[in-house]
Amino acid sequence: MMTRLLNAIVLLLLFTPQLRAAAAAAERPPNIVLILADDLGYNDLGCYGAPRIKTPRIDSIAAAGIRFTDFYVAGAVCTPSRAALMTGCYPKRVSMAEAIVAEGQKARSSRVLYPGSPYGLNPDEITIPETLKPRGYTTGMIGKWHLGDAKEFLPTRQGFDSYFGIPYSNDMEPLHYLRGEAVDSLAEQPTITEHYTAEAIKFLKQQSADKPFFLYLAHNAPHVPLFANPRFKGKSAGGLYGDLVEEVDDSTGQILDTLDQLKLADNTLVIFFSDNGPWYLQGENGGSASPLRAAKGATYEGGMRVPCVMRWPGKIPAGSVCRELATAMDFLPTLAALAGGAAPSDRIIDGKDIRDLIFAKPNARTPHEAFFYYNGNRLACVRSGEWKYKVKTTLQEETEYGKYEAPQSGIPPRLFNLTLDIGEQKSVAADHKDIVERMTRLIDAARQDMGDARLNIEGKNVRPIGHIPTTAPSP
Repeated sequence: MMTRLLNAIVLLLLFTPQLRAAAAAAERPPNIVLILADDLGYNDLGCYGAPRIKTPRIDSIAAAGIRFTDFYVAGAVCTPSRAALMTGCYPKRVSMAEAIVAEGQKARSSRVLYPGSPYGLNPDEITIPETLKPRGYTTGMIGKWHLGDAKEFLPTRQGFDSYFGIPYSNDMEPLHYLRGEAVDSLAEQPTITEHYTAEAIKFLKQQSADKPFFLYLAHNAPHVPLFANPRFKGKSAGGLYGDLVEEVDDSTGQILDTLDQLKLADNTLVIFFSDNGPWYLQGENGGSASPLRAAKGATYEGGMRVPCVMRWPGKIPAGSVCRELATAMDFLPTLAALAGGAAPSDRIIDGKDIRDLIFAKPNARTPHEAFFYYNGNRLACVRSGEWKYKVKTTLQEETEYGKYEAPQSGIPPRLFNLTLDIGEQKSVAADHKDIVERMTRLIDAARQDMGDARLNIEGKNVRPIGHIPTTAPSP
């Protein structure tokens, strides 16, 4: 009896470290890998019905996890969309829906920031990495930032421990990589995705097993101009655009493989989505939003509803599909909660905790009563449930992305049932006056909250954009 007791004690002492390590791993917050494509359309992935472009590795995320059918970004172009992602707020709320391109007599507004702009995401805003760092996370960003290229606005000033990438779109100059806040080297268009992938893998290999990490990989592809890597050129049936998408798919596969090799996959949430719809005016060099209407720059579905897939083995049921409304703004409060923290409580955060949707809990419903579509500083539409209401158009809203919103003649208010009419082809406003009245009340409340330049209404709950007195030279 005594011998058995002693053996039991010895075994307990031997295995206590392993048991403790296992318990610690179970309690440790998840690693998070957030992968963002640039101008990828709703119909450009195999799991969303792409007819010619092959994306087996991204599709595998959906097969092993969940695919969202009604996932939205809060801006139809780069800068507003990314501001909403990082802050969990509508771009209008953080004054990033539209900015001034140049100061002085020739000043004009634009929905994206250009190199050398004195504007950027206000350093007082709290970003995703800034909510994760107090929970012990190592945070790294690789790729396109596009929230201001002055040093005061770079990722390393917004919660990221490290940064490597191009701080704006690949159609802007000077096209160089930054490492931290200093110029690293010139970027060659055909190898941008390859370089980002190598940096992402290096970041993953540098992480310790006992500390969680957040990796934000924001591709420049498949944004124009299109330059295919020689390894992928001519390989896709989807043409040159397909070549770039398939390289992004290969990049995603390399990251998934690295997580497997490092035995990190089981405790890592991987998310892949796009920053806005495809750039239709580029013709064959742009993607597809089918069966949605319009594309990048528009407040029709094709501009702001995007593909989104997620994987977390053992946590997200394989093969799940979510048809509830969710947004990129939801990532900040959701990831904060997964890390054991919370979203900031000293300011309005528009995103919601969508863990029930991500984990495909039975009967889970969207936490959003309404979702608002802003075209720059103008409020254009609201969605609530299956209904979408577009306000009366009274202005010519022609942008560099295409005249989607309003011909000179004007368009009356429209009501669409997105369940029955996903392509927004037929207004049923005359048949549902009660729905129109309810949606109008939602619009009116949003105008008072965040403002509407269409009607010269200043919002009551809008925070300032970041601004430096004079245009600082780019790093």
